[in-house]
Amino acid sequence: MGYGNYSHAAHAALVADRASAPHHEVFKQRGCHPLMDPRGVKMREARDNADHPHSLAIAFALDVTGSMGDIPRLLATRELPTFMKLIMGCGIPDPQLLFMAIGDATSDNAPLQIGQFESTAELMDQWLTWSYLEGGGGGSGSESYELAFYMLAQHTDIDCWVKRKKRGYLFMTGDELPYPAVSRHQIEALVGEKLDEDIPIEEVIAAAAETYHLFFLIPDLQRRRNCESRWRDLLGDNVICMEAPEDACAVAASIVALTEGAAPDLKTLVHTLTTNGIAEDRAAAVVRALKPYAALLDPNAVKSVSPIGSLTQPASSWWRKLFG
Repeated sequence: MGYGNYSHAAHAALVADRASAPHHEVFKQRGCHPLMDPRGVKMREARDNADHPHSLAIAFALDVTGSMGDIPRLLATRELPTFMKLIMGCGIPDPQLLFMAIGDATSDNAPLQIGQFESTAELMDQWLTWSYLEGGGGGSGSESYELAFYMLAQHTDIDCWVKRKKRGYLFMTGDELPYPAVSRHQIEALVGEKLDEDIPIEEVIAAAAETYHLFFLIPDLQRRRNCESRWRDLLGDNVICMEAPEDACAVAASIVALTEGAAPDLKTLVHTLTTNGIAEDRAAAVVRALKPYAALLDPNAVKSVSPIGSLTQPASSWWRKLFG
């Protein structure tokens, strides 16, 4: 997928037309859309083409449980054109976006939904608003985030990696803990695949990290105490504690700009944000959230040992045993 050209003007107009609409008029699904059902999915592809010769795969895995509906709604009614304006303004010409929706596989009807990689405003918006905001969650303190890592590792094929060994990006939003393993029973029920055994979350993260930069975005500082420690065990400084859900798009675009070298430092990043319509106070909040990650990228900074460093290594024998 990923054909067609992006128009920021068309995207901004589309979003503006429904900026004040009730969320049930924007997200009309009352169950998993058939085209977002993961059962039987072979591959979701982000391909180079004549329109986009340097495609960059970017996946958003959005927690759509009861406490996390703000971010999908903000994307659909205000912020997604901002993300595209920022990222393309930073010299990333060919982003291709995929949306996943994540719930709780122990209790929800649609705990895993997955769209396609797209390049046009209309198709990005289509998959985003086809997401079913179930608003569930089991009250266990965990959600099924590990299923998103599994789908990326096992069911996406991206030319930025295949052709150029450039990893794509995953931005996962959430405020709960992951489950400790990918359940073989849930994979059979949801995806239709049989596994011999459960896969520890450390293994599925390592597999996804071979082809994607992985980030977990916590929506605000109040909710960080619920989950930050465990996620830092898994992802190190790729866990980003935002100050408000409204910052998700600016944070994600800034991460791509910093990682790709389009913004060589935080001072440059602030200039990029403010000249592209981000208010100074929000730009300052984005920079505060990204300071630990930016330090990882600074060649002159003293590096601490971080779990994320190991995630660039090949997946272990556990994953190889299951998938070869």
